[in-house]
Amino acid sequence: MTMSETTPQTAPTAPPAVPAVSDDQLVSLTEAAAQKVVELRAREGKTDAALRLFVKSGGCSGFSYGLAFDDRIADDDRVEDHAGVPVVIDAFSAQYIGGAEIDYVDSLMGSGFAINNPNAVSSCACGSSCNTDGSPAKAGGCH
Repeated sequence: MTMSETTPQTAPTAPPAVPAVSDDQLVSLTEAAAQKVVELRAREGKTDAALRLFVKSGGCSGFSYGLAFDDRIADDDRVEDHAGVPVVIDAFSAQYIGGAEIDYVDSLMGSGFAINNPNAVSSCACGSSCNTDGSPAKAGGCH
């Protein structure tokens, strides 16, 4: 039997595409997150504002994430375009979130933005704080 006489084989399906962070971008933004940002900007009348992603000291794991609309850009801010959604990251935060993904999750358990950070060696259960150096978690709330 020759190859042309065999039953056609279906090519194995590839795993679903994961948004990749390009060499010139520090973070990625899922389609769900981008759509929600556009919706929220329109609702709040801030259609020209950028989405600011930041990390600050605090939280039960050492650092906590923050997202906010911002129309002010500092000289040392990094500005990335993600499908028409500008994402701004300050210099301090940039060192902790390289390769992170901003997602929007809507489920029965709740909805909201989630930061999937490959640099986090641990996170708390709420998902809003992380630890990047392996030091022990601190007692207290996340906020």
